[in-house]
Amino acid sequence: MGSWRVTVMDRERRNGGRPQGRPEGPLARRDGLEVHARDGELSCVDAGGRIRWRQPCPARPNAAHLSSGRVLVTTDSFEYTAWGHLGPALLLDLDDGSLIAELRGRRGAALGGGRFVLGLEGYDTFDTWAYDRDGTLVDSWRSYGHYVVGSGIRVVETDRRDPTESRVVRLLSGGRIERGPLLTDPQAPAPVVLSDGTLLILDAGVLRAVGRDLDDTVLAELHPLPADQQHRFTGSLHRTAADRLDVTLVERHPTRMGDYTTHAWQLTLHPPH
Repeated sequence: MGSWRVTVMDRERRNGGRPQGRPEGPLARRDGLEVHARDGELSCVDAGGRIRWRQPCPARPNAAHLSSGRVLVTTDSFEYTAWGHLGPALLLDLDDGSLIAELRGRRGAALGGGRFVLGLEGYDTFDTWAYDRDGTLVDSWRSYGHYVVGSGIRVVETDRRDPTESRVVRLLSGGRIERGPLLTDPQAPAPVVLSDGTLLILDAGVLRAVGRDLDDTVLAELHPLPADQQHRFTGSLHRTAADRLDVTLVERHPTRMGDYTTHAWQLTLHPPH
């Protein structure tokens, strides 16, 4: 069997395009339930539009993850702290919104059975922790980044180091880590997951495919970034149809604050034969 391929259908360069904040809409949805947020408050709405519960939140919610009657919410603090705007990570009962545990982490992902992983990077911290449905720590790893659940737990690491030591890895039980390909970008954006589990990763302007076995293929060198310029670019990937992918790099001007240029590509995806 071959590997995925892409064809560049369109390319655009335009002025403007400041990186976007949190998208509109619910933070998470599953089985007819939606978790909504606004500054200082969380709520759960059922399929009929009825509010099941509403709970105060000590920070600004930015993401939520649902698993078997539990919801994990990561937040940004209202005040700047030693950890920037990192707020508490809240593990709640999905039935009534009651607090089960207050944890610490910037990114999370849902596992089965009400379990979650939660991670944090900075100040010599580069760690992921696994918690059960009661908020009890059950495993930990020296890794952090974008989490992909399926075929175990894979991580597109984001270490913010120069030079980076980030890789695509798989987390194994007992804190063990299976290490895959080295990345170029210390802050790659969230990957796109294809139907066969392949990860599409925008790595410093290069589109790469990493399979379930952590095998690595370069699909397109869209706009390769020199190491000393990577900090000026913010990338994103969006699957717009079964065979369509939008890729964006927003470039910050090296000297003019608030001056951005957007580089955008529309690609067609070709599955393996």
